[in-house]
Amino acid sequence: MSFNIGLSGLYAANKQLDVTGNNIANVATSGFKSSRAEFSDVYSATKLGNGSKVVGSGVRLANVSQQFTQGDISNTGNVLDMAINGSGFFTLSNNGSTSYTRAGTFKVDKSGYVTNTDYTSRLQGYAADANGKIINGVLTDLKIDTSNLAPKPTSTVSSTINLNSTAAVIDDTIPANTFDPTNTATYTKSFSTPIYDSQGNSHVMDQYMVKTGANTWKTYTLVDGRNPDATGSDPKVTAPIATTITFDSSGKLVSVATPPATPAAPNVGNSMTLAGWVPGKVTNGVWAANGATASAAGMTISMTNTTQFNADSARSIPAQDGYATGEITNLTIDGTGTLFANFSNNQNKAIGQVALASFTNEQGLQAVGGTSWKETFASGIPGYDAPTTGTLGAIASNSLEESNVNLTNELVNLIKAQGNYQANAKTISTQSTIMQTIIQMT
Repeated sequence: MSFNIGLSGLYAANKQLDVTGNNIANVATSGFKSSRAEFSDVYSATKLGNGSKVVGSGVRLANVSQQFTQGDISNTGNVLDMAINGSGFFTLSNNGSTSYTRAGTFKVDKSGYVTNTDYTSRLQGYAADANGKIINGVLTDLKIDTSNLAPKPTSTVSSTINLNSTAAVIDDTIPANTFDPTNTATYTKSFSTPIYDSQGNSHVMDQYMVKTGANTWKTYTLVDGRNPDATGSDPKVTAPIATTITFDSSGKLVSVATPPATPAAPNVGNSMTLAGWVPGKVTNGVWAANGATASAAGMTISMTNTTQFNADSARSIPAQDGYATGEITNLTIDGTGTLFANFSNNQNKAIGQVALASFTNEQGLQAVGGTSWKETFASGIPGYDAPTTGTLGAIASNSLEESNVNLTNELVNLIKAQGNYQANAKTISTQSTIMQTIIQMT
């Protein structure tokens, strides 16, 4: 019996050496989780249970459990390198065969799909629609869309404007003071804003501010130096109609009013809408429509943040929602795992989102190599959601999670396993010596 006890000890020590050696071998493997050999003692038993004087029968390997503690996160500079800071697993699909990993070394294959490092499995996540809205709930192969961003016509313009309350009044009832964009004496201040048509062509919208009385201003709006509702080639065919802006005694905006028979009507709150603009261009002094259109709903110009204080007439950088065609320049990934394509026109759009899987019992996962695991009955079924949702961790782009192997501890375990192996070998050697003595006595 002592031989069997010693042999079981040798087997256990050998397995401990194997586990420790595997940990040490993977100390530099991204996303690797260290393992621990767990042992239990063995006792012989009868149908009536163990006797009080039963001697143990040795040791057995009860389990090799993986330690899913967080590894250090190191920066790599590669945007598709992703680390999970917290719980969760990346989900990979190889023609329908699903596996899970913490190793975020991802690449892009020739078709644009995000894959693992050897291009065999595709990263799973949520797709985005044409407007960049994430479609949650259905997992799909994540793909980097490198197509151009279609242009968008300007539909809203807003800015913060202050008009100088001490500016001189211009009496526009006098013919010489009738508004003329080429005559600076007929207006107090002008502001220019770039806007876009449906084909992504850039145009300049000019707003001319004229102080016509105490707390009263008029605004004339031209696009490309032309009245927006002009119908011929001459930009002066239709004279621009003024929008009247009034302030109270404290310099706060009271109203924005435009005569209802103009393309700037109707007013919406403290704003005006250009509804009759036809995009075009001037060639050799002749204007012609360029075939594009303005926003179907018109272009709303917000005047809400306009004041009249004793300070220089000035405006903040205007905000407008139109843009020209954009070519993709780079990719960024935020903490929620959302992939953003950044374009040459300074726009960005969500093109997908990484999904993370969680399990009730991570210890029940089956290691299948390649720093990956498979679902088992013991692990339970996976739950999928976006990063940072519930207990799921955040995504750190340009980073990788390092192995969680503590090399110092493993070297100590190596010494222990070696001592354990030698001690069990001594047990067998001693038993052999005793048996030889008994044989010689007979």
